[in-house]
Amino acid sequence: MKELLLGNEAVARGLYEAGVTVVSSYPGTPSTEITETASKYDEIYCEWAPNEKVAMETASGASFGGARSFCAMKHVGLNVAADPLFTMSYIGVNGGMVAAVADDPSMHSSQNEQDSRHYAIAAKIPMLEPSDSAECRDFTKLAYTLSEQFDTPVLLRLSTRISHSRSIVELGEREAYERKPYEKSPQKNVMLPAFAKPKHVKVEERTVKLTEWAETSPINRIEDNGSRVGVITAGSVYQYAREALGDTVSYLKIGMINPLPVELIKKFAAMVDKVYVIEELDDIIETHCRKIGISVIGKEIFPRCGEFTQNVIRECMGLELPENHKVDAEIPARPPVMCCGCPHRGVFYVLKKLRLYVSGDIGCYTLGASAPLSAMDTSICMGASVSALHGYNKAIGPDAEKKSVAVIGDSTFIHSGITSLIDIAYNKSNSVVIILDNSITGMTGHQQNPTTGYTIKGDPTAAVDLEALCHSVGIPNVRVCDPYNLKEMEKAVREELVSDGASVIISRRPCALLKYVKHSAPLRVDPEKCIGCKACLGIACPAISLRGGKAEIDRTQCVGCGVCEGLCPKQAIQSQEVAAK
Repeated sequence: MKELLLGNEAVARGLYEAGVTVVSSYPGTPSTEITETASKYDEIYCEWAPNEKVAMETASGASFGGARSFCAMKHVGLNVAADPLFTMSYIGVNGGMVAAVADDPSMHSSQNEQDSRHYAIAAKIPMLEPSDSAECRDFTKLAYTLSEQFDTPVLLRLSTRISHSRSIVELGEREAYERKPYEKSPQKNVMLPAFAKPKHVKVEERTVKLTEWAETSPINRIEDNGSRVGVITAGSVYQYAREALGDTVSYLKIGMINPLPVELIKKFAAMVDKVYVIEELDDIIETHCRKIGISVIGKEIFPRCGEFTQNVIRECMGLELPENHKVDAEIPARPPVMCCGCPHRGVFYVLKKLRLYVSGDIGCYTLGASAPLSAMDTSICMGASVSALHGYNKAIGPDAEKKSVAVIGDSTFIHSGITSLIDIAYNKSNSVVIILDNSITGMTGHQQNPTTGYTIKGDPTAAVDLEALCHSVGIPNVRVCDPYNLKEMEKAVREELVSDGASVIISRRPCALLKYVKHSAPLRVDPEKCIGCKACLGIACPAISLRGGKAEIDRTQCVGCGVCEGLCPKQAIQSQEVAAK
């Protein structure tokens, strides 16, 4: 049986067929669909963890217990999970353990463009990189074989294009994998210095054995087209190169990115007169080739930044570009904006009105940095808004505490904002933190989190009480506001900025896109009252526009949240009921 699957869906199918029984992940585009799809298989226990570190540790524990385990994350999530990953490299596995990391070249939904291949090299663990959905399934299964054969966790590297492109996958049966018994072995599993020192030696020996395996593995293969020009490449770039160059060159397709083969590369280089290394982001393969004495052409002609395409490869190699046709029209740019009825919009309008310094975080609400709201000053990583605000206020002094806030989503707060809030309470920072509680993990597509009261399968479970949690870590001032009520929100922010002690304001209103949210009727603009002052445009709602100098509301987009009503000085924006009168 064959199916057309996303790369992420194919990885999930590989987990099923490999006999995996425990999956723990934190949602992060472009990796999210792996765990969502895996959760549909009843044979696999799946969960959303509070963050990637917890997910990696859960997968480690399941491996100790003899099960085949898995966790998935995006590239910046691997930063969070790096602590357990590096030590698991020394410990090894009992049941096979695999972690998928999805890189995001061109940063379609990310704050940086880091290359996760560096982690495989630094942690000294094998990394496989598939180039289509069929390989996603196959490499996932292979990763468990390698994990158990070489006593190591294995990284599976994806990218946005591999994760979110579809190709044909031939489905197989689930392997009858028997959980391995746990055997107590502190020398293997407890990384005291005395136990860790000999483990490092074993890791180096393992790398040698893995390199020998890579020399003859079919996932590293030469495609000899009789050309005197050779291309070494991997992943999605292999597909681009095949489409751009066809059979005019010979290929060395790399499936195992770490460790890379040596003799195989030398053999390939001896077959051709010129070798190109084509890889996105950093020069990992190129540097390896130079290290083993192979002269190659790489980053001197190919870019280090952004995704590649067929035409990028053609252009860099001085080839003629195919003819293409463009529509002769000026199409206005459409930058991403918060959705109509987004509960975060009112918060940012108030923060901009009060001219506050806003320490931002990762989520839908990062769009609060965009014009016309322009209400966010900084954004680093998950949870950083809270601790960065603390540092900002300590650097500038008490005056800053009265003119600054941090904003953080409910899922992000659970991910890594709690410890930062503890830092504020413990170190006596009179800072104001606004938790943007939209009752879901919004940016990655409505995944449950520990505050929602539901598991990944939708089963009821314990829900974190944010108010009680904030009080319990030492925050004296905690209050809840409705972000649709601009007056209430402004009053709360003003009062907490001048209060004694640290404060948390919970801005609570469900995401407008949640299916259970019932919206009010769309609003309308009375053209007789509208004076075209553009005050309503200040909240950047996509449903509001100007036509003929007057404001206009698109009934197909408006959800009747009412935030814009209070902005109109002439009460020209009205509900349908008022307009009917």
